[in-house]
Amino acid sequence: MNVSSGKSIVDYLKPGMHAHLVGIGGVSMRPLGLVLRSQGLIISGSDMNSSVSTDELIAKGITVHIGHNADNIQGADCIIRTAAARNDNPEIAAARALGIPVFERAQAWGVIMQHYPNAICVSGTHGKTTTTSMITQIFMEAKKDPTVMIGGTLPLIHAGHRVGSGDTIILESCEYCNSFLNFFPTVALILNIEADHLDFFKDLKDIQHSFRQFAQLVPERGRVIANGDDANTVEALEGMQYLTFGLTDRNAVHGANYSEDWRSFDVICEGTHYAHLQLSVVGRHNTLNAIAACAAAYNAGLPGRTAEAALARFTGAGRRMEYKGSYHGADIYDDYAHHPGELHALLTAAKSLGYKRIICAFQPHTYTRTKALFDDFVRELKAADLPVLTDIYAAREQNFIGISSKMIADRLEGSVYCPSLQDVTAYLKEEARPGDLILTVGAGDIYKAGDALLKPSH
Repeated sequence: MNVSSGKSIVDYLKPGMHAHLVGIGGVSMRPLGLVLRSQGLIISGSDMNSSVSTDELIAKGITVHIGHNADNIQGADCIIRTAAARNDNPEIAAARALGIPVFERAQAWGVIMQHYPNAICVSGTHGKTTTTSMITQIFMEAKKDPTVMIGGTLPLIHAGHRVGSGDTIILESCEYCNSFLNFFPTVALILNIEADHLDFFKDLKDIQHSFRQFAQLVPERGRVIANGDDANTVEALEGMQYLTFGLTDRNAVHGANYSEDWRSFDVICEGTHYAHLQLSVVGRHNTLNAIAACAAAYNAGLPGRTAEAALARFTGAGRRMEYKGSYHGADIYDDYAHHPGELHALLTAAKSLGYKRIICAFQPHTYTRTKALFDDFVRELKAADLPVLTDIYAAREQNFIGISSKMIADRLEGSVYCPSLQDVTAYLKEEARPGDLILTVGAGDIYKAGDALLKPSH
């Protein structure tokens, strides 16, 4: 916040005020603009590139400038920026020079949240998008008309967000830069805690401290729901009261009678049978996500039969083991996994599907994460029959630390290094054969390699 204004963000997020969003095409910024406009604000924005997101905003009557320019902020009462927009951004710099207050995206979501009696905030190192999507699916099935913000696409709503008129808001809540500490959860759901985002956090203890602060935001009337099987989470919340969930029966909400493939099981809530789930999504990690979603639904007083119906129809969030098509008899799936723990869950699930060979085309995400977790990435990628490495997706970083994807490939026997996405596509074209499962994996733009494979050649 620009402290010189002397006013808080609450004073600016009122009907008739003009908010300019820097980075409006982003996954969390686009829904923010739409929600604020639905509350009577005038919204404009800018983004570096035009995209499906910016096209959608323009189609809905919001002024979007492509490229960042000081002139774009004319008439704005305040600026809301994406986490990637630094102080040297021309629009941010101009606003500061003119004394127009600059707020963070998470602060704005925090204000919006306070309009809802029920704010379910889903946090954790892994599983946030899928679990937020599952909870949304259950609340939609229950006709609760929730407002939703997800960091991915949910097929049910054909988007990563929706503006509802019910009394509940469901938000994916990220710990990076402590952004979730700007929130006002009535339910704080903690899925797991691992070392990640080490370009911001000092170490695992620092991350645990942040999650504890997040849990402490919940008011007396609210509830913390946390994974009682996750040692890091239990340690972080030591001495606090919370509803536990997990795979084992030591948790208040847990599964029982699991099928061999983890897709069919019962959910027990505080000693009583709540639901029998038959999932469409695969993997032990998705069983745990579904139990977490049931804990949130149970806490909200929703019946188990509603959870059963909703989760039977849940086919996954976008870029979460998402089926893209078939090429030369090989099935191509795309996944957002970018942390060793997520890779482990993905490849474990993939191995249970009975393919002859798993080809994993992996694009590491950020230099700091790749360096910090290097040995873990090497260990997990060994699970693939054929690991294919492409260059690191830099995101917000520059490579000052001398790390590369080729260094991972050199440690993996039988792996292949393809510097560019075009090289990945070309290699997969040559290599694909019937019985293969081809995974394009990472939080960057690796999905384009699979998409290019599936495009008809002219």
